[in-house]
Amino acid sequence: MRFSILRSTLLKLLRVASGVVERRQQHSAILANVLLRVKETMLEIVATDQEVEVVASEPLAEVSAVGETTVPFRKLHEISKALPDGAEITLSTQEDKVIITSGRSKFSLATLPASQFPDVQNISNADVACRFSISKNNFRWLVARTSFAMADQDVRYFLNGMLLELKNGRLYSVAADGHRLAMNYVDLQQSLESQVRVIIPRKGILEIMRMLDEGDADLSISIVANHIQVQGGGITVTSKLLDGKFPDYERVIPRGGDKVVIGNREHLKEAFHRAAAVFSEKFRGVRLRMSPASLMVLASNPEQDEVEEYLEVDYAGQELEVGFNVRYLIDFLTVAQSELVRFTMSDANKSTLIEEVGENARGAYVLMPIRT
Repeated sequence: MRFSILRSTLLKLLRVASGVVERRQQHSAILANVLLRVKETMLEIVATDQEVEVVASEPLAEVSAVGETTVPFRKLHEISKALPDGAEITLSTQEDKVIITSGRSKFSLATLPASQFPDVQNISNADVACRFSISKNNFRWLVARTSFAMADQDVRYFLNGMLLELKNGRLYSVAADGHRLAMNYVDLQQSLESQVRVIIPRKGILEIMRMLDEGDADLSISIVANHIQVQGGGITVTSKLLDGKFPDYERVIPRGGDKVVIGNREHLKEAFHRAAAVFSEKFRGVRLRMSPASLMVLASNPEQDEVEEYLEVDYAGQELEVGFNVRYLIDFLTVAQSELVRFTMSDANKSTLIEEVGENARGAYVLMPIRT
């Protein structure tokens, strides 16, 4: 194997692959390596932790010899960063080493055989239960507005990820952590009869989000029995799926609340940020006291610090006071985009439905109250 590549291009590919490289080497030394594969005029850099696989590819202007090998990620990355801007790097293999040259610099790194590198899932057309296309902007929108509500290391392992459901020509994304739930959907342009419901693990979602930051190409999403593969813009992310039954989110979303508050999203977010300034990591409760045309944001902490904010809102119901985790409120208001948001509730002890107001509102956020 022998090829040349610009430093900036190699660093871009390594950045895409960096999230899944095993740094602690608990499972196998080869997981700290990336696979370099040169086919015709294309370079592929593959990284995996045996649950998520990332493939970043780039056409090459000059290929002297095809082939493949595995190289220590950290060393290759550090060498590439240390070389000057605009440098051209040549990589070639000699027996069990890779030789890296650029200008007057030369490095020799030990390699491991490409045959030992794990293959997470080689998805063929025969394996695919469902395949569809979606614009990267739509999928980025869908994931960003849902993923913040995923659980992290919850004993209910099926909550440590995001539900992706395809039904009735729409793609839904849902995440929940037992205290809140976020649900959004987009309409697909193609007509599909498939009904698919899968749970992507948290790490898979994080790698897909990293992929979505690169370029604007449309995405192809393929689902097999226990894997999902997202392809687009020269990047492929393949992730194992979580087993388990995700909660019926339609039943979790409260309906029929008779107390409705509509307020300016940005004003609410700013008020909650100010209230959060007095909180510690362990104490994040804020009280919302609603009365006709007004909302009071109240907070205090064990050190007797207090916050009191007054906001004008659209509310005509009876006086009501509800406690929430202020961080959860801020999370939703940060990803929301509408000028106005609507809180719908029945009483202080039941979950609250929070939605954007406007023609483009396509989701729901459910938040459980807390005692403050």
